[in-house]
Amino acid sequence: MQTMLRYWLLMAVIVTGFAGLIYAIVQQDIRHTADDPQIQMAEDIAAQLASGQQVQQVVPAEKVNIATSLAPYVIVFDAIGTPLASSAQLNGQIPTLPSGVFASVRQGGEDRITWQPEVGVRSAVVVTQFRGAHTGFVLVGRSLREAEKREDDLLQITLVGWAAMLFATFLASAILLRKPSTSTGRTS
Repeated sequence: MQTMLRYWLLMAVIVTGFAGLIYAIVQQDIRHTADDPQIQMAEDIAAQLASGQQVQQVVPAEKVNIATSLAPYVIVFDAIGTPLASSAQLNGQIPTLPSGVFASVRQGGEDRITWQPEVGVRSAVVVTQFRGAHTGFVLVGRSLREAEKREDDLLQITLVGWAAMLFATFLASAILLRKPSTSTGRTS
């Protein structure tokens, strides 16, 4: 019995490691692909502003309530981080971005973050700096609600698969490592 438990414990560690690895890889893929539309939009808008287009020409006029909508939204900031125009609204206001994000963008040219301006409101956000005829920052964001639902589903599937594999390896260990029965009967 001890040999079987040791063997199964080794298998349980391996199964747990693989389940965790698979979850982490797929979860990161879901989260990173949530940025893809915003990357394209932020770069395009930054290029338009750098070439001289006016802020009002590149920021959509339709307002997006970022607490409820899945639509992408745009905020353009001046060089010091003051909002110039926004299609994003939260509680009727333009949501504010932590100033540390602007410092990071000044150093790297772009930042991709998960932004939570209030509890329950989470967005995949890309912030890009632009220079040229104007200087400032473009923020493009989109709700993470659907991506987070996929992550929750992934976690449930991973946990069910993990538990099933632990059970299967336990049964396999018990079957493969059982002691053969010894016969006490006599033969003539």
